[in-house]
Amino acid sequence: MTDIPTVRSLHVAKARRLPTRTVPEVEAEEGRGLVGDRYHGSKHRHVTVQTSAALAAASEVLGLEIDPGLTRRNVTLTHGDLPTKPGSLLWLGDVELQVLRIAAPCRLLDDWIAPGAMRSMHNRGGVVCRLLSSGTIRVGDAARWAPPPQD
Repeated sequence: MTDIPTVRSLHVAKARRLPTRTVPEVEAEEGRGLVGDRYHGSKHRHVTVQTSAALAAASEVLGLEIDPGLTRRNVTLTHGDLPTKPGSLLWLGDVELQVLRIAAPCRLLDDWIAPGAMRSMHNRGGVVCRLLSSGTIRVGDAARWAPPPQD
């Protein structure tokens, strides 16, 4: 494994209760979200990002492997400790994002994965971000982040 985290998988869902679909790339529009995703056009919640390490930890707690697409997150990174402080910046390829908050696990997880899935994802659900620039995010793109802003 390289030291640089990369985009492992990308997922979008056209509507709130529809399953996500895996895509090799997605267009990100500054201030609008991911084209084809249920949150495209929302004011703030543009992209959700999680890591494979958090998924592995949740899978261990649940006793069942959790598929990244079933978590309802848009982006899964290969590894790394995501910044969680609001205002922190991260980049997926050339696309700049700003962390808004820690993402709460989706209520649908217990129905779509297994009972207890939502609880297993508690504090492992990644972050909700706003898009600060436009571009294409692709599987394999490098991910990087800046140190969190000082208070």
